[in-house]
Amino acid sequence: MARRAPMIQHAAANVASLPAPVGGWNARDSLANMAATDAVTLENFFPGVSSVNLRGGYSKHATGLPGQVESLLTYNGAATTKMFAASGTAFYDATSAGAVGAAVVSGLTNARWEYINITTSGGNFLYAVNGVDKPRLYNGSTWTAIDSASTPSITGVTTTNLSNINLFKNRVWFVEKDTLKAWYLPTSSVGGAAQALDLSSIAKFGGYLVAMGTWTIDAGYGVDDNLVFVTNKGECIVYRGTDPSSASTWELIGVWALGAPVSKRCFMKYGGDLLLLTLDGLLPLASALQSSRLDPNVALSDKIQGAFAAATSTYQNNFGWNLLYNAKNNALIVNVPVSTGAQEQFVMNNITKAWCKFTGWAANCFTLYLDDPYFGGNGYVAKAWTIGNTGYIDDTDNISGRALQAFNYFESRGVKKYFTRARPSLYSTGVPGVNLSINVDFSQADST
Repeated sequence: MARRAPMIQHAAANVASLPAPVGGWNARDSLANMAATDAVTLENFFPGVSSVNLRGGYSKHATGLPGQVESLLTYNGAATTKMFAASGTAFYDATSAGAVGAAVVSGLTNARWEYINITTSGGNFLYAVNGVDKPRLYNGSTWTAIDSASTPSITGVTTTNLSNINLFKNRVWFVEKDTLKAWYLPTSSVGGAAQALDLSSIAKFGGYLVAMGTWTIDAGYGVDDNLVFVTNKGECIVYRGTDPSSASTWELIGVWALGAPVSKRCFMKYGGDLLLLTLDGLLPLASALQSSRLDPNVALSDKIQGAFAAATSTYQNNFGWNLLYNAKNNALIVNVPVSTGAQEQFVMNNITKAWCKFTGWAANCFTLYLDDPYFGGNGYVAKAWTIGNTGYIDDTDNISGRALQAFNYFESRGVKKYFTRARPSLYSTGVPGVNLSINVDFSQADST
């Protein structure tokens, strides 16, 4: 009897669609266990809500500065706004586009300044300190070096030792460098007799104060502002109240141990919360001060914790760490000072909390001016995230983006696959140069 030949089973061809990596850069999970919407690499591509887009470029706004611009100070008056750039040993007016004029303040020791804006009955002021020079006060037209004999004046403390500044409950507060002392002025005043708040008996790990911030939170007694100090040892000391000289109106809320802060520019207001940039990551205080330090999930940087930890460990002592919230682009920017002239940025989508990395912006500092992001570079101030008539461009250079989407088992873990064809979905108003390839076996090699 004839036998029927067995039928050979051929593997069926399957069609699969992959979403854009809107989950953003993942530097935390293993390559074998990432979500399909994540990316192993996402450089100069910003993850949006439903697509991933090439970032905007930058254009040089103010030029002719003598060196690296290490601080940008914005003055917000009632009817006037100005932007000043600190470069070398001077301040320059960088409000208008083009070459800057003569220095508006000269004879300074360095260009690393912290500042606030404050309004009193006497007008609108910009107040800046750097811990070496006399504080500078700008009233909309004139700069004044502040000491015990100036008008206005500050008495009771050596003003050249004031290294950080904050505005809290209508008072100007200062940090005295290399100490655990903070100083405060009378309410609604830019001068007067400074009074000390000594935290030596509070900070049990010692060290010195690095920075201050104002933290708005409802802790059960209604929404109120709290004053937060952070030491170089990572202790967060929180007070609430109005008058530090009165026990009935001033209260210590608590002391928490977190990771050491990264730079004097480690605080940033984020809605009603306060973000703190530390070796543990980028922490919202509302979560960090109610959770164990050992719980990394409270950090906004949790998704890129591997890259974040490596950056803070390697570049902790480099100048240029800076935080900026850019509402126009729904972006939170962390400036990472890899080296002078070779900075990069870790950038988070404020809506989706997805991360990416920017390269090509050699930024020492960031600020918002008229709601647009600006950064200070080598000899210039640049307007960032621009999309001009010539397209996406960094000054005169094209923007190069890199993306490696998370590896995918296509629902058949352990089964070998053979890829015959792929069709990417790319949208552009121009003709970009594109290199594409399919990486297998967890290879992270670039396409050529």
